[in-house]
Amino acid sequence: MHDLGSRRSHRSRRLVPPSELESELRAELPGAMASGGMGAFLWDVRSGGVFMHPGALALFGLTPEEFDGDVLTLARRVVPREMSGLRRAVVGPGGRRSGLSFHFRACCPPRREHRWAHAQVQVIRDGTGAAGKVVGVLRDASGELQGAVDQATADTVRRSHSDVVQATTAALADALTSEDVFSSLTAEGTLGAVGAAGLALTTFAEDSGHLLVTKGLPRHLFRDFETTDIQDALPTAQAVRTQHPLFVRRQDVAARYPALWPHIERTEITSIAVTPLVAQGHPTGALTVLYEGRTSFTTLDRDLLLATGAAVAQSLQRARLYDQEHAVAVGLQRAMLPAHIPQVDGLATAVHYQPSSNSQEVGGDWYDVVPLPDGGTGLVVGDVEGHDIDASAVMGQLRTALRAYASEGHPPSAVLARASSYLAELDTERLATCVYVTVAVGTGETLTARAGHPAPFVRYADGRVAQLDADGGLPLGMQDPAGSVPFPTTRHRLRPRETLLLCTDGLLESRGRSIDTGIRRVRDALRAGPAEPAALARHIVGAVADSRAQEDDVALLLATLTP
Repeated sequence: MHDLGSRRSHRSRRLVPPSELESELRAELPGAMASGGMGAFLWDVRSGGVFMHPGALALFGLTPEEFDGDVLTLARRVVPREMSGLRRAVVGPGGRRSGLSFHFRACCPPRREHRWAHAQVQVIRDGTGAAGKVVGVLRDASGELQGAVDQATADTVRRSHSDVVQATTAALADALTSEDVFSSLTAEGTLGAVGAAGLALTTFAEDSGHLLVTKGLPRHLFRDFETTDIQDALPTAQAVRTQHPLFVRRQDVAARYPALWPHIERTEITSIAVTPLVAQGHPTGALTVLYEGRTSFTTLDRDLLLATGAAVAQSLQRARLYDQEHAVAVGLQRAMLPAHIPQVDGLATAVHYQPSSNSQEVGGDWYDVVPLPDGGTGLVVGDVEGHDIDASAVMGQLRTALRAYASEGHPPSAVLARASSYLAELDTERLATCVYVTVAVGTGETLTARAGHPAPFVRYADGRVAQLDADGGLPLGMQDPAGSVPFPTTRHRLRPRETLLLCTDGLLESRGRSIDTGIRRVRDALRAGPAEPAALARHIVGAVADSRAQEDDVALLLATLTP
């Protein structure tokens, strides 16, 4: 049996004359058609000869004058990977007559265009079941199948774009601040998802209706455009001004945006897409995406950028509200803290307060440095339970009362006892923790009393770090049922160049780590930090606290005995 697609020489076979095959075809299909895009054919399997009406030949890009009547000529014009399927369909085993219906793609010169065709055939077999002749009709199916292929491709692209929008939205969902939004957008996963070489986020400058601030892009190339006016002839300004997206090709930049062209000219950027950002009906900025290699945008590409821009706009609006609320909360908290820390000869001090990452929470953490009547200095760090306005208000009252008791010269145990009674008498159910240390600068002697608060840390002159073994009492506001001394005092001597660290538990523990881990991290940071107290405070907070995921406020106070 002749093998469809074989590469034997044409001269090794005797083809049945076309006239004979045409006569057989007319006998098999009396009404055989030969119209454009459709035509009947008859193939003698044994010899390899084929007769085809012009409509069938046209599907292979052939005319009757060009066709030599050999099935191999047709086989070479079928997409190679479909040949095996066609061979099995036509020459496989079957009954005396078997009907087949299938699609295949023809590859037509000179441009090697692919054309979908449909075959409706009858395979005529001999007594052994071998295929002798194949007769049937071919028709052009490009329109119907290409439409289905285009639709499937479009559906795939839409699903891919939907995945991109969902991934971008998920990344933005964790963004708390405007800086977080920018970081999420410029992450490698986001840039790769939209196929971008660079990305920038443009927003309105604070307290300005016409200045735009842009973050992102290759800063060394575009630093001139970090602050621009909304009337400038730039793509971002135009998108914000008109509230219409822009898609600009590289070759159009020089004519449309001459100020931008010198910066684009030395890059590999081939196109720019700018999507205006709108939240609650008000323009908030623009999202700019730079591409390398892409020069055109389909409707689906544009839809993807618009959907991404909508997600960014909502996230940016939420982040701005967060920033505003956070600023109010932090401002209120800082207003409750001492306006300044007194300078003490022989004792270098530094304080640091860092609010939690929750914009709506106002904490009750505080610190204070109090000059004492005997020439010593009182160091205080405390924390009122809760994170709300009430906690901050109670903190302000308690700080003032404790400062007054310390200024009267009472010893640490008495100061905390009086402060505890004061808190219990307030019209509140809040409790508070506190650590109070007095330092005699001349001798270095310290007295420490604790009310449910972490003990101070000390960094010795030789670099060792330890947490003081200081006895403690109940939190402020609780009554001692045993009637014993509520706040025992621990004595310690601080030597020159040694440093005390008082801090709230926000520095030591969080949801993601145990207090033992937190203590170890604080000790390591204190050991490795610089000598100067203010720099040491920044170092400790930077090494230990995570401002983006920080669940509690942090207040710390450092005091170093100077020579």
